Amino acid sequence: MKAARKYIAFDIGASNGRCVIGSFDGRRLSLDVLSRFENGYVRVHDHLYWNVLGLWNNVKLSLARAASDFRGQIAAVGVDTWGNDFGLLDKHGELIGSPHCYRDPEMQGMMAEAFKIIPREEMFQITGIQFMEINGLYHLMAMVRSGSPMMQIAETFLMMPDLLNYWLTGRKVCEYTNATTPQVLDARTRQWAYPLIGKLGIPEHIFPEIIDPGQVLSPITHLIRDETGLSDTPVIAVATHDTAAAVAAVPASGDNFAYLSSGTWGLLGAEIPGPLLDLKVMQYNFGNEGGVFSTIRLLRNIANMWLVQECERIWALEGDKYTWDQLSSMAEQARPFTGFVDPDDPAFLLPDHMPSEIQRVCADTGQSAPQTRGEIIRACLESLAMKYRYNFEKLVDLLGKVPEVFHIVGGASRNRLLNQFTANAIKQPVIAGPSEATALGNVIMQMIAVGDLADLAEARQLIRDSFPTETFTPQDTATWDEQYAVFLSKTGLPPIPVRR
Repeated sequence: MKAARKYIAFDIGASNGRCVIGSFDGRRLSLDVLSRFENGYVRVHDHLYWNVLGLWNNVKLSLARAASDFRGQIAAVGVDTWGNDFGLLDKHGELIGSPHCYRDPEMQGMMAEAFKIIPREEMFQITGIQFMEINGLYHLMAMVRSGSPMMQIAETFLMMPDLLNYWLTGRKVCEYTNATTPQVLDARTRQWAYPLIGKLGIPEHIFPEIIDPGQVLSPITHLIRDETGLSDTPVIAVATHDTAAAVAAVPASGDNFAYLSSGTWGLLGAEIPGPLLDLKVMQYNFGNEGGVFSTIRLLRNIANMWLVQECERIWALEGDKYTWDQLSSMAEQARPFTGFVDPDDPAFLLPDHMPSEIQRVCADTGQSAPQTRGEIIRACLESLAMKYRYNFEKLVDLLGKVPEVFHIVGGASRNRLLNQFTANAIKQPVIAGPSEATALGNVIMQMIAVGDLADLAEARQLIRDSFPTETFTPQDTATWDEQYAVFLSKTGLPPIPVRR
């Protein structure tokens, strides 16, 4: 029997990274995690940095293991990461310093400073991107304003996956889907927004060629071959933004669907053929991020499982380590609707103690506030489901139609309690899975690039054939409708016109 072809997918998020092996036997696709490694920002004085050299070392170690385990079977390599963050290279191609984390306090206030130079409406008309202070544009501005010597010697700007691809191949290019995230790309031309960049004082010469997702970059360099034992393997510029990869892997059979890519961040939106740049999109703070095969991801960021992750981290520091299943069980047994918060409240961006901050915000808005740890987690999950509904209603208003299907993909799609809460809140069936959507999107883009799949439709059919999903039907919608009104009242969010 002929051995299955293997695809190496590096899926690196803000909290961890993985090397995943996709195996295709000609009929079914399977995934196996070859290695896992930690990621996270490192605080030095007042700044937050990524340990990108540690990530790079783990990439090489994983390649060496894959070369040893699957000699002669590896068809390609692809890398996806989170968005917004970047590295700068000097004229010799050397990395200048450690890349900053998008949560770095340095960016605070920069968005307001940018609007003094370029009005919000004009900036949105150019970029079409959701306004968030974590966007890379404001980090670049902060570096310019502070007189950072890095900006004075920088020759090349590379997003995080592009930096890793450069070290793998020697090519300095930016892949389109991730290049849209820092708000420096023209939504119509799909090229760098040089007039905007210039007005903000950012050096224009640092931005390299933009390439479409699915292009073959080149084989790995001879240095990587020698160091890892890997053969002359092509590196594919997959959908290098993790959400773009996840959306590519949504197991939809038509084009009228909504999705939630659910992890540390939640990205709720729809796949559309071109950017929507009208005033309402900006008012709703949705963005037009790049998708695969000339599509646009019309979406909204939600702070999502970050709240739960931070609670888990704080309790572990206090001596109580919980698994995700334990937290979910505690929440399921807790009292419902003890308090609501807006997950996107700036108070939750980088708090010292997330559980206490959730309780404080609830108390400050006249609620009884969750008391037990189970109640705190349940309040997070209920608040998230309500925020999904809020943004789903915005999406329906923007599209002028109700999507036929709501898909949840990504790691948090395994949280059955949150999936049920979501179905209850949006009053629509929810299809959950696959949980490994980002790695799957990475793999299928490799498969299309090397000719093992014809197109995205065939890739999504393969995913439907290979990975199970679970459907959650709405329950007790009358109660959830009543509580949604409470959620809007306590968070101060204005109601959205409903078209159902």
